[in-house]
Amino acid sequence: MPGIDECLLEAMALPGARGASLVDWTSGLALGTAGDSPVGDHETTAAETAELARSAAEFDSFTAADDSAGAGPPVEDLIVTTRAGYHVLRFVETSFDSSVFLHLWLDRDSGNLALARLRLRDLAERLVLG
Repeated sequence: MPGIDECLLEAMALPGARGASLVDWTSGLALGTAGDSPVGDHETTAAETAELARSAAEFDSFTAADDSAGAGPPVEDLIVTTRAGYHVLRFVETSFDSSVFLHLWLDRDSGNLALARLRLRDLAERLVLG
């Protein structure tokens, strides 16, 4: 079971990976980073992606009427497509408040979005926090 650094290194091994981070979406702080940041500063990227994650996790519009699990955020992941890349945010269920997510920034030309989504799901399930 990988810790934060190992998890981010595995994410960076994906084809087209440009940057990866583990972010607390309640505070907007990066708990760990690897690679580059789309804006040149990992803390800015963490704060901006946390706003997006918080919106998706807290709005009722993203909860299915029959979704009664309620253990963590109702959203599993978010994908934002830009002209130059993809941003995949994968929520991580934890034993505490489940307020963290993995953020992977992929190059649009060399990245494999489907593979990245599957690998982030696996990494999120195996990640050891604390």
